[in-house]
Amino acid sequence: MGTRPVLVYDGDCGFCTTSVRWAEKYVRPRCDVVAWQFADLGALGVTQERAEHELLWIAPGGTVHGGAQAVAKLLLSARGGWAVPGAVLTLPPVRWAAHGLYRTVANNRHRMPGGTAACALPAGRRPGAGAGAEAGPPNAGR
Repeated sequence: MGTRPVLVYDGDCGFCTTSVRWAEKYVRPRCDVVAWQFADLGALGVTQERAEHELLWIAPGGTVHGGAQAVAKLLLSARGGWAVPGAVLTLPPVRWAAHGLYRTVANNRHRMPGGTAACALPAGRRPGAGAGAEAGPPNAGR
């Protein structure tokens, strides 16, 4: 594990990729950013199932934050005023509301701007998935 946090996202999802590219350009988090499809998930201490399920923030010590809390960590790592909304996202009841909103967006990301039909499919059924990839029920792991 390196000395910088790692942000892991779904590189097959157009909405996720667009969102991460926007954050890199405007938020400028201090982390390494990698699609889970190109990450050494074992070395990062996470499973493919978890990486398919949510955005992940992996701290240098190996602590993993997922979903809305990964977004909070991303914002907290950035320069400027981004740390304020990041800190707010960690506080109850905002934290709970953010989790619900994150799950709603994640479960409907194929309907979001930049999303594609492939965003709704399990990884094994997405276009370009290799033979032998496991296919689960629709929206499995989302």
